[in-house]
Amino acid sequence: MKAYEQTLTLLKTLSLRGVAKSLDEVINDAEIRKVSYITLLNTIFDTEVSYRIKRRVERNMAGAHFPVLKKIDNFDFGRVKGIGKSEVVNLLDCRWVDNRENLLFFGPPGVGKTHLSIALGVTAVERGYKVCFERIANLIKLLKTADIQKTAEYRIRRIMKSDLIIIDEIGYTPIEKREANLFFNLISESYEKVSLIVTSNKSFESWAEMMGDSIMTTALLDRLLHHARVFNLDGESYRIKNHNKEV
Repeated sequence: MKAYEQTLTLLKTLSLRGVAKSLDEVINDAEIRKVSYITLLNTIFDTEVSYRIKRRVERNMAGAHFPVLKKIDNFDFGRVKGIGKSEVVNLLDCRWVDNRENLLFFGPPGVGKTHLSIALGVTAVERGYKVCFERIANLIKLLKTADIQKTAEYRIRRIMKSDLIIIDEIGYTPIEKREANLFFNLISESYEKVSLIVTSNKSFESWAEMMGDSIMTTALLDRLLHHARVFNLDGESYRIKNHNKEV
């Protein structure tokens, strides 16, 4: 028992928490299977690596700030035009994140833009990428208060260190000139460094009016579209459809 307690102490000292949590299981399995020392060592290392990967995914999932968790399997491709299941499946390998490509989803409310963006973001987190999700209204609030609020400053720093930034619901609320400038600066800073997913209910033609500056909007769209795949979605709102079913 003394040796067991000493082993636990050493594991905790070395911050091998995964092995410490599974020590009984690892020892029992080794004794039953009568494995070699090298096999036991490999089991110990595999246990620790798996634990650390799991913990990192859990931290990144919490840090992403997804409002809900969504999966591609639950998306109804049959009611939406403008994107096919095969196109989305091809995005699940996240090579577009490695290539710093952007995904832009346009369309009316209720066609699944947010669902798709979250589902792809969740997949990216599960594959080891850092992701941050923000609705445009909250992102603007963070940008405006980053100089005076520590929590906002920390969140913006995390956003800029992400592999993927998801900006949701552009176009639902008006954007003032100063806010538009802050947003433009964020897009410029992330250009070719971070992948973006953007959802909007407004077409490109409406962005200049929404931002209040046609020249800045042109420069912003130039950066967004340079390495981008654009999906124009259309179809019946799933919320209205579900409401009609309930009625």
